[in-house]
Amino acid sequence: MFDQNIIAKLQQISGKDQVLTDTADLICYSYDATQKQYRPDVVVHPGSVEEVSQIMQLANETKTPVFPRGAGTGFTGGSVPIAGGIVLGLTRLDKILEIDEENLVATIEPGVVTEDFQKTVEKVGLFYPPDPASLKVSTMGGNVAECAGGPRCVKYGVTKDYIIGLEIVTPTGDIIKTGGPTMKGVVGYDLTKLICGSEGTLAVITKIIVKLLPKPEAKKTMLVLFDSIDGAAQAVSAIIRGKIIPTTLEFLDARTLECVRNATDLDVPDAAHAVLLIEVDGDREFLDKQVQKISQIVQPLGVVETRIAETPAESEALWQIRRSISASLRQVNPDKFNEDICVPRSKVPDMIRKIEQIADKYQIPIVNFGHAGDGNIHVNIMIDGKIPGEEEKAEKAIVEVFEGALELGGTMSGEHGVGIMKAPFISLELSDSVVDYMKTIKRALDPNNILNPGKIFPSDR
Repeated sequence: MFDQNIIAKLQQISGKDQVLTDTADLICYSYDATQKQYRPDVVVHPGSVEEVSQIMQLANETKTPVFPRGAGTGFTGGSVPIAGGIVLGLTRLDKILEIDEENLVATIEPGVVTEDFQKTVEKVGLFYPPDPASLKVSTMGGNVAECAGGPRCVKYGVTKDYIIGLEIVTPTGDIIKTGGPTMKGVVGYDLTKLICGSEGTLAVITKIIVKLLPKPEAKKTMLVLFDSIDGAAQAVSAIIRGKIIPTTLEFLDARTLECVRNATDLDVPDAAHAVLLIEVDGDREFLDKQVQKISQIVQPLGVVETRIAETPAESEALWQIRRSISASLRQVNPDKFNEDICVPRSKVPDMIRKIEQIADKYQIPIVNFGHAGDGNIHVNIMIDGKIPGEEEKAEKAIVEVFEGALELGGTMSGEHGVGIMKAPFISLELSDSVVDYMKTIKRALDPNNILNPGKIFPSDR
């Protein structure tokens, strides 16, 4: 039975209406996009950094686990409360506090929705590039905790490249600031980068200082269909060697295209076995030249067809092929294991072939798409969980996918993080000494292991 005194103190800190204990409410905060469920004992929504500090002090004194949570869109179980305890919902902290147009800096709270932030800064001619697929729902605090990526990362980088300062609450309740609004700063350790990508295990983020860019004047979209994944991958390297860094370089493999054909009325030629969705941005006068140059570069590499958008509506139509994937996958099988390996971009064809061999070995469909520009492959293992043995086959396939990526000099997670889903496999990629070094940091900052326990390191579960 959970200590009712803790619930009473949480109510004193944040108010009774911000503390949830009903079963229906607890279920809502028990899972993320993985659908793995662990029910918390209580959910609290603090309204200020002072409240977060008091909650963490209480949790540390009573050794109660705390699980910070944004919108719960993660794919690795990073926010699920696997040890019960307190879910710390941060969605009330949702203010854009300042947009400094002179210094190209914004200060925001963690509960700000990513797309809302992007649209707000774009109204004043500024630009925040990271664009995870969940941007319409996901919060900036969650993006920082997971170091989120997205299609535009090939040109602009990931979340950590834009976070220059934080206000955080430590596991013991201290409120500290890291970094600041300046573009340079090398006093002491870079705690900002340490927290970014730490998956909520080291601190609770309560304020974020974000670096912005001038908004590009225009963008242009093109869809190139290839007769093989090798041609598409060679095209990626050739484009970048040609001194063009597109905003996005998305790819779809043959299995993905088959899903799109079967589930939609989108026109995809039968001869196409791979697709690159390419977008460039910048000064309007240079975009047509860039698109023409890209067309010339890729033409000898097995191009079946090239489509170039001339209007925003045509651009949206091209993106519709990419956006139709998630819905079309359910036509293959009802259940999905979604992994996000990353390999050197020249190794994408080798990795796709490895995955095809794994799919044949276990007789389960595996559909691949992702960010070709940085080698980030979203591997979707599709099964029917009601069929005995299917889930076990999927789990074996996942291990072989991870091993294949590592053999090619890659990583088992490009942008989703580790959480609980990849924790059992972390020793495949990191040596014991590296893991021990990380755990030393965790123990030093969170001596009672109350903040998001059980994540990243399997032995902590």
